[in-house]
Amino acid sequence: MLPDPKFNDQLVTRFVNNLMLDGKKSIAFKIFYDALDIVETKKGETEKTALEIWKDALTNVMPHVEVRSRRVGGANFQIPMPIRADRKISMAMKWLISYSKKRNDKSMALKLANEVVAASREEGAAFKKKSDTHKMAEANKAFSHFKF
Repeated sequence: MLPDPKFNDQLVTRFVNNLMLDGKKSIAFKIFYDALDIVETKKGETEKTALEIWKDALTNVMPHVEVRSRRVGGANFQIPMPIRADRKISMAMKWLISYSKKRNDKSMALKLANEVVAASREEGAAFKKKSDTHKMAEANKAFSHFKF
């Protein structure tokens, strides 16, 4: 995968590929860069760059465990399992993008910027999804001996 033209980062390209609709990559890049510009104006007195805030948000949204359904003896159990590193990243990206789309703001860039700022502060819908996933795994920890 090629790194993006502005930040020279492959993670940004991967995020933009998830953000892209109907093969419109240039529009997806414009939305992402506009969102980072908005994050730059909203960041307040922190000395971090907008890209660092975005990476913090992505790290805060990444889940470490998930529950997988498994059939044992005629009953379905939700079994907590650790997640591979690449799946953690892709789940975090998909959650950030999907919960950004559900926000009530004017443009997609503004929606994405607000969700990134919220996730970097450990709040917002995407971070809540991560904490709910962890709570569900914690609640079903008793069934962890079923994983093979």
